[in-house]
Amino acid sequence: MPMKLPTASEMLAKLVGFDTVSRHSNLKLIEFVEEYLAEYGIESQRIANDDGSKANLLARIGPNVEGGVVLSGHTDVVPVDGQPWTTDPFTLTARDGKLYGRGSCDMKGFIACALAEVPDWVGRELSRPIWLAFSYDEEIGCLGAPRMIERMVADCPRPAAVIVGEPTMMRAVTQQKGITSLKTVVHGVESHSSQVNQGISAIHVAARLVSKIEEIMSELVQAGCCNPAFNVEHSSLHVGRIHGGTAINIMARECTFEWEIRHLPEDGFEAVFDRFTAFSNRLEAELQARDSRFGIETIRLTPTVPGLAGSGNAEAIALCERLLGPQQPEAVAYATEAGQFQQAGIEAIICGPGSIGQAHQPDEFISQEQLEQGARFMRKLGERAANEE
Repeated sequence: MPMKLPTASEMLAKLVGFDTVSRHSNLKLIEFVEEYLAEYGIESQRIANDDGSKANLLARIGPNVEGGVVLSGHTDVVPVDGQPWTTDPFTLTARDGKLYGRGSCDMKGFIACALAEVPDWVGRELSRPIWLAFSYDEEIGCLGAPRMIERMVADCPRPAAVIVGEPTMMRAVTQQKGITSLKTVVHGVESHSSQVNQGISAIHVAARLVSKIEEIMSELVQAGCCNPAFNVEHSSLHVGRIHGGTAINIMARECTFEWEIRHLPEDGFEAVFDRFTAFSNRLEAELQARDSRFGIETIRLTPTVPGLAGSGNAEAIALCERLLGPQQPEAVAYATEAGQFQQAGIEAIICGPGSIGQAHQPDEFISQEQLEQGARFMRKLGERAANEE
């Protein structure tokens, strides 16, 4: 007797019910998935963070051989604080052909489609494995996936391709920008504001650095460092927060600003950041000559998330085309774990149900039609894995 398949929407309701906002643990969701897979005889392994409060989950359906497909999804979601939700964010609510709930689109919908198909995959004689790779802390810098990728590369037969199921309306995305979040602290020299020749204002210096950050974007465009596949064709630099000073009549001793670089995959982070560093070093040397107490320091707030290059992923593209039909490769400016897989030598592509326009929004939703498209994709993936020579 064939096993009754849970529907993708039923599975999504279970997943949305777990509050996996990044500041919280995801272990209850991981435990649920472990127990669900175990019902079908599938072993899984956790790859935890340092304190054990969060974990990735890696599982294999099918033979332990090379050439499989990895379905990669993150289990964490962004907060709902201060957003005007009209439904309970952690209860899946169906209305007018849409399924509302935090993470319904980004990206528990993809995970639900995969998990709902597990009984069917188990019932088939797969000749190539289907891997489930579910991560933590993607939303705060893709922090969890590298540990899981390292484990896969070290211990598992090499897969042919990774499908990262971020919401793309089930279209193949072959390029993404990388991202690095940074903090720059300017250490000035305090003095009375009437004695500007005695001090060095950290705010004034920070303003020069912020202006340079914007100027670097123009330099990149003038140098022809553009990729028309992206809606913002060049690497982008943006300052999101700035704070400094103690009073209007005191030259600021300190000013801090937080910023980001979203680099084209062909640029890389270092090439863009070096332009800022060169200017910052010259400015620091100039002002230290006036007062040795002055300084500028810049640190990375999170490790660099690499971009996804359009080259070197032919097998992943071919896989999506076999399952979805001919694709016009697309590019996205947001960061995903796909570049991390590619950096480890595994072909990767981004493709999942739902629209990125719904991600992180109040009343986030995925349409029932998109969820059904995702489910059909998973069914075809199982058929292909069973029929391969």
